[in-house]
Amino acid sequence: MKVFDNIGIILLLCITLGLAPFTPEPHVLGKIKWVMGGGVGMKLIDYFDLIFHGLPWLLLVRVIFLKIVKFIKISSKRISE
Repeated sequence: MKVFDNIGIILLLCITLGLAPFTPEPHVLGKIKWVMGGGVGMKLIDYFDLIFHGLPWLLLVRVIFLKIVKFIKISSKRISE
């Protein structure tokens, strides 16, 4: 589980898997636009593809959130001392 807490590995996953293929636009952005447009014509494989390419970004948001919470806890503990 430490792999999912390593921000370096998660950033690497975001840059490679999260954005691939890069042209004409990052794949995950195209899928998000498709879903935001109503998802007309999307099949099960397209939803799986969205999850597959979006997972690194969700992991990045999770790690950043946990680091912010940890920082706030440490800061509030120092203030109360």
